[in-house]
Formats: sequence, C-alpha cells, structure tokens
Amino acid sequence: MREVVLISLISIGLLGLGSGCTGAGGRARPSPGAGLGAKYGDGRRNVVRLIGFAGNHTYKDKTLEKNLDFEVGDYLDPVLAETGRGIIDEFYRKKGFAHTVVMLNEARISEGELIYIIDEGPRVRIMSVKFKGNNGIKTGDLKKAIRTKTRRWLIRPAYYTEEKVSGDVEKLRTIYYRRGYLNNSVRALGESHITFIIDEGPLYKVGNTVLRGNTHFDNETLLEGLELESGQPYYQQKVEAHAKRILKVYRENGFVNARVVQRPEFVQGALANIVNAVFDIAEDKQFRIGRVEITGNEETQDKVIRRVLDEYGFTPGALYNAHIAPNEPGGQLERYIQRMTLAEQAIIMPIPPADESSDRMDASVDIREGLTGMWNPGVGVGSDSGVMGHLVFQQRNFDITDTPESFKDFIMMKSFRGAGQTLRIALEPGTVVNQYSVSFTEPYFRDKPTSLDVVGSYYERGRRSYDEERLKGYLGFEQRCKGNWRRSIGFRAENVDVGGVDLDAPKEIYRVKGGNALAGVRFGVGRDMADDRYNPSEGYTFDTGYEQVSGDHNFGVLSGIYARYATLHQDLLDRKTILATKFRVGTVLGGAPPFEKFYGGGTGTYGIRGFEYRGVSTRGLQTNVPVPERKDPIGSDWIFLANTEVAVPVVGENLSWLFFVDSGLIDSGGYRAAVGTGIQIRIPQWFGPVPMRFELASPFLKDGEDDMQVFSFSVGGLLF
Repeated sequence: MREVVLISLISIGLLGLGSGCTGAGGRARPSPGAGLGAKYGDGRRNVVRLIGFAGNHTYKDKTLEKNLDFEVGDYLDPVLAETGRGIIDEFYRKKGFAHTVVMLNEARISEGELIYIIDEGPRVRIMSVKFKGNNGIKTGDLKKAIRTKTRRWLIRPAYYTEEKVSGDVEKLRTIYYRRGYLNNSVRALGESHITFIIDEGPLYKVGNTVLRGNTHFDNETLLEGLELESGQPYYQQKVEAHAKRILKVYRENGFVNARVVQRPEFVQGALANIVNAVFDIAEDKQFRIGRVEITGNEETQDKVIRRVLDEYGFTPGALYNAHIAPNEPGGQLERYIQRMTLAEQAIIMPIPPADESSDRMDASVDIREGLTGMWNPGVGVGSDSGVMGHLVFQQRNFDITDTPESFKDFIMMKSFRGAGQTLRIALEPGTVVNQYSVSFTEPYFRDKPTSLDVVGSYYERGRRSYDEERLKGYLGFEQRCKGNWRRSIGFRAENVDVGGVDLDAPKEIYRVKGGNALAGVRFGVGRDMADDRYNPSEGYTFDTGYEQVSGDHNFGVLSGIYARYATLHQDLLDRKTILATKFRVGTVLGGAPPFEKFYGGGTGTYGIRGFEYRGVSTRGLQTNVPVPERKDPIGSDWIFLANTEVAVPVVGENLSWLFFVDSGLIDSGGYRAAVGTGIQIRIPQWFGPVPMRFELASPFLKDGEDDMQVFSFSVGGLLF
C-alpha cells in the first residue's frame, strides 16, 4: 500500500501539481550531496524559481522550507537540490518519523523548480524501554543515564530517533567501561519497544599500580591519596581522578608542560581478569615566572589584575603554577580574575621568553572586558520577607576619578570605571520589609588582600507588637590569609527606633520604646575550605566572632557557624547527591535589648523550617490586660541550631529534591525539630547564583508557644 502511495506522489510531482509550492524560506547548514551533474551539461547556472512539497501532512510547507539552506532566487548548483532532500529527510527523522522517504522530482529541476515528494510514514512512539543482560548496574541507574525514554517532561510522549538511540548505545558502552567492564558490548533492538542488549563481559580488577617516567618525585609522593587498591574493580573515574592529582603535583611546582596519561594494562596469562593501573608521566622542564604581560584591558587598570595575581602567588620569580594557570583554558586563576574584575574572558598563556632562558617562562594575561555596571530592576518574594521590589545600581569596576562627560555616559555606564572597586545603591521597598542601602567595597585595600567595606542603610519592618526602624553605618575590614583563612574587624553605629508599640506589648518592649543608639566593634575569624562558594559538594566552612556593643545598651554577642559538605553519591551522569550539615550558635553577654537577641524559625540566618519566621523565641508577659499571657516574642539570650539536608539531583543539575531535618534549642522551652522535603531550582541567568526553594516541613518536637509554618519558599532576584 505504501508503494502505491509513493508512486502516486511521484506522479503528482512529475506533473507539477504538488500543492505545496511556496516562496522564499529560511536557511540551514547544508549537507553534502551528489548525482545531479548531468542536469547541467551545458554549464548554465540555473536559478531556483520555485520550491514545493507534496505528501507532507504533518508539517506545513513554510516549516519545511525554513530548514533548507537556500531560497527562491538563489543559484541552483549541481548539489543544491540533493542537499535539500537530505535536510528534509533528516528533519523528519529527528521528529520521530523513522521511515520517512523523501524524493526529488528531477524532471522539473531543469526549469529551476525543486519539488520534494514526501512519504512521511508512521511516527514511531516509544512505548517501552528495557535492558537485558545488565547484572552489574541496576536498571534504574541505566534509565536515568540515557536520553531514550517513553515520556518527555513526564507528560509528553517521546518518539523514536535513530540518532538518540545510537547515542545512548555509545553512552552505555562508556558507562560500563568506566565501571571496569573493559570488554563490554551494547546494541539496541526495536523502535516502539526498545531493548538495549548488554554483554557486560568480565569485571576487571586492579593488579598493580605502575608509575613510569617520574624522576623528580618519588612513587610515595605521587601515589599519596590513591583510592584504588589492588583487588578492587578498575573504576576509570577513580584512576582518572588520581591522574589529575599527580598532574597537580607537577604543575604546582613549575612543570608547565607535564603530562600524565592513565591507561589499563592487561595482565597476560592471568587466571583472573586483572589489569595494572598505569600512569605514564612526561615531566618536561621546570620553570619559574619571568615577565607577566597584561593585554586587552582598555577600561580596567593593570593593577586591578596584578593584585589578583599577587594574592595567588603568580608573580615574577615564583615557580610557574600551571595548576591554577594551565595551558588549556578554564584554569582557576582565570576564573578568579573573571570573578574579581567581571571580565567576559581571561586567558593566561605561558610564552617562551625573548632571551630564550631555559628556566623561565613568561605569562601573557589577555582580558576581554565584560559588563561591570548595570541597572537591575527586579522582584523577590519569600515566606519570611514577603514581596520586595528591587531597583539596583551596581558598578563592579568602580573608579571615583573617572567622572562622566555627560549624563548619558552615566546612564549608559560609560563612566566611573577602572579601579576594580564596587559601588552598589539599592532601593528595595516591599510589602513587609523596606530597605535602602549604599555600599562601597575596595577588595584590595592598600593593594593588599584585604577588603574594605563601607555601608549606609535604612531598614523598616513591622514586628509582632511594635515597628522597627534601623539607620546604620558600617565600616569593616577583612584580611584574606594563606590556607583560606580570614580575619576581620568591623565597626557599626546604629540608631534603632521602636515605635507603634501595641497597648498589650510586654514590658521588655516598652523599655526600649523610642530611639536606641548603639555602637559596636566586632572581631571575627573564619576559614572557607568548600570546593564552591554557591554550590559546594565537598569541604567545610566556619566563622566565629565577638561583638562588643555600647551606647544606650551595653552587651556582647558571641556567635559562630560551622558547615560541612559531602558527596554521598555520584550517578552515571556525574550528578552529585550532597549532604550538608550545619551548626550555628549564638549568645548575648549582658543586658541586650529585644531587637538584638536571637529568634529562631523561618529560612533565614537562624532558620528552623516548619516554624514561622521568629516563631521560636522566649515570650514576654502582656501588659495592660486583665489576664496577661506570654504571647509576643522578645528574643532569647542564646540559641543553638543543627540542620541536616540532602539534595538529590532530579533533572540535570538545575532541579534537586531536598530532604532535611532542622532542629534547635533556645533559653526557654524544650528542643525543637522538624522534618521536611522540597525542591530547589537553579536558573542563574534568571535568578543569579542563589536558587529558588519551595519546602514543606512538619515539626515533631515543639513548644506550646511556638508559631508553626508548614510551607516556606524563597524566590529572589528575578529580573524584569
């Protein structure tokens, strides 16, 4: 029957009666074609006068024509028509039409008319995906690793494409190889019902670990930390990770061109399936840094970039650290420069010196400057703070001496640039919170790795039994030390106005009614050993500090936080399930006012999900009522929090499922704890590095005076 249909379509095309002839269309990348040279024996270059289609029922002519690499009016060369046929055929196959046949009405080519005759055939929907022969890896893990599925986005049907299935066959082969099945084979059968037939082959195990070519470092140094022992399965991922560790040792010590190649070496004649883990090392020469040349920075001053290089020890005379500045792009030092200068691109390349010195290597630092200043209108919303609007002016390469020549230059961010400082002016009115601030940061005060922060801010929020307004000035220094240590000192001068006090407010609130002048100095020390600032998977951070406050109230505040991150599981797509454990403590020493004490609950600094923002607190006794109750929160003199969270990737790295237990204790009531779940969504281009979160929590340990909140969420930084 299909042959009859196809013959009919060809006949229609030969007669030139195809109904799908249209005008000009879009362009696409051509595919090679051949076989039409005979049509142009006279050497004449024809022009495409008409493009038409016959037999296309699923897609309109315009849709098909947009995919072609030519349009009406273009010259018709010997391969053009055949190229179009291949493009249309590929288009259908990628849409799930596995048996589409596309033919060209060759009789009309000499007239400049390209008429494509299409037999679409059935669109093959994938009804099932199965695996056969997989004993070493679970079916569920394999299903997560491949693209071939029965549904797209859980609800849309998926269709068969040969390209997708072939890609998954190769992916499965790679997965098995990396898991130690070095002689595996995989093939796929079926279209609507697909079965991946897997012959795993033997699981190879590690015999010996062999280093070859190392003369500068001994075996003990290079094999330190190796996670692959004799008798264990030959996991390529672990071996590759250690190859990178060996390369790091060399590159950190100036071996710029060192290479480490890892490979399995099959043991001949062994009874068991054994391979040696071989590391072939090419050490090359050791170099020190010669000259450092900076190019491409038209707006940013040289010193802004050199300060970053100096902080990480990349200076003339030092060993050329090719671990943070490797030959290939994407090194750590390049990322540090990009982050500190907001450069669009930073490339560091070693260059042989002009004097041909054999023990030195010059460095070229090429900068492609990016957008450092911007006006950001946006909106944020959270269960703790309500809806907040954002209008932010920010210049991350600020220079007070680069004054604008016109108002237009100021609006278009063509002024106040070059010194690497940050100026931020934020207007953030909201339904619950209003805050306005001006902040200035010099990341290298006196050209040292010390940050200077100056902030002026106004904050307004309605509390349970009063309104709170804060007018604050802050000056702080933070010194970055070796080993990722940091120490800080900060000064604040603040006036806290307590107004709108309820008639039945506790006496603790009445005592601080009106203005309260505070002056404080804080000393802090911390360390950041996490592998990523915004999405850590390994390591830890901690910070502790003490602030002494005087003025209308005299007291001290001692606080600290410790957070540890660990990867519990890494799936076949290298996505990580991450465990985060956090402990936070704080205590006041002396007579602190209620607005300086500790409140637990919500999702903020002292958050306990499952409880309202500030819903965990010591309560004050009502006044001016016949039968007073302990109702409104007045803060606690000390607090302890312990939170544990597991984030499991669901879709790519942008959507994760959360499971958590939050708990804490204050100076009144018993221990509080809640268990919950939620989702985390990361869309950096919309929301920046901070993710969206939607969480449900149920307290199972609580006090009778606590305020509960099952659902919490935060969506911040959405730009218009």
